[in-house]
Order: sequence, then structure tokens, then C-alpha cells
Amino acid sequence: MQAEEDRRRKDCLTPTLSASQVLLLNASYEPMQIISWQKALILWCQNKVDIVDYHNVFARSVRSSFQIPSILRLKHYVKPRSLGAIRFCRENVFMRDNYTCQYCGDRHSPRHLTLDHIIPASKKGPKSWTNMVTACRDCNQRKANRTPQTANMPLLKEPTIPTWLPRPEMDVNNNQVPIAWLPYLPLKIS
Repeated sequence: MQAEEDRRRKDCLTPTLSASQVLLLNASYEPMQIISWQKALILWCQNKVDIVDYHNVFARSVRSSFQIPSILRLKHYVKPRSLGAIRFCRENVFMRDNYTCQYCGDRHSPRHLTLDHIIPASKKGPKSWTNMVTACRDCNQRKANRTPQTANMPLLKEPTIPTWLPRPEMDVNNNQVPIAWLPYLPLKIS
């Protein structure tokens, strides 16, 4: 009897790994970050958030018992921090082009995409936002060392320097995400 009581008390006082994390959403239901359950309870006590969903785990004090939240939503919209100029990198070019080949229009996972120089590097084409596009492997090989005009492969849209990008996928393991989080997370295509 005492052993069962101790086990039950331990289960209530030490949340599991997934229950120790809480998904924080902006007022617009966009995922902001993953926070600890302690920070989640502080935000709730400060009346800054609404609880959207709960874990099946409780935190207990001497006088009170609190069900650990799984998803919180801020009561007021918080503008995401602007980091200034958007860094030029492979992943950001893919996001700008919506993971879509700019020659054939097919959408692919990142591992099946390449970056293509509009003016080839061998012809002094710069590695920049306005000279790089997302291309599938087949289109990139077919275009080869030519411009889109000489290869007769027009671009779907001219590349631009983005002023914003959607938030990248949150760094979570798809196998350990609570089911309640799935509608709010833009998980990576595998």
C-alpha cells in the first residue's frame, strides 16, 4: 500500500519529458516556442495566456494542485522579432520559393531540391538572392550551365530579396510531439 502511494506521488511530482514542455502560441494561433511547464504556470498566473489544452499530469503544492497545460495561447498578439536582413542560405531560398521548383512548378521535400544559379557561376553569376532559385534535380541538370533563356526554361517568377519568411519548423522530434500539438505545428516534409 505504501509503495503504491509513493509511486503515485512520484508520478504527480515529476512530469514526463513530453509533459514538461508546453507549446506557446501567439494570439493568432501561430506557434511561438516551446517552454517549460514552470514558465507556463507563471504566464497563466500572470493572466497573460489562455490554456488551450492540458497534459494528463498534475503539479502539486502543499495547498493546491495544477493540471499542467499542454498548449497556451497569448491573450495579446506579439509581433515576432525582426532579425534585420534575412540571411541568405539554402533553407531560406527554399522557403522563399515555397519548396517549389521554379522551372517545372513541382513541389518537393528539401532533400530532393537544389539551388540553381540563374546566371551560371562559370559565367560570373553571383551567389545572391536575385540570382539563385529553387530547382528540382531534373530541371537543374537539364538547364546545366546555361541561362534560363538559352535553355528555353523560363522561370515561374523572378527571384527577389525577401522582406520576411515564415517561421521555420520548430525543432521537435515528430515521434515525441503530443497529438494535441499537431494542428499547430508546421512539421517538416520527410
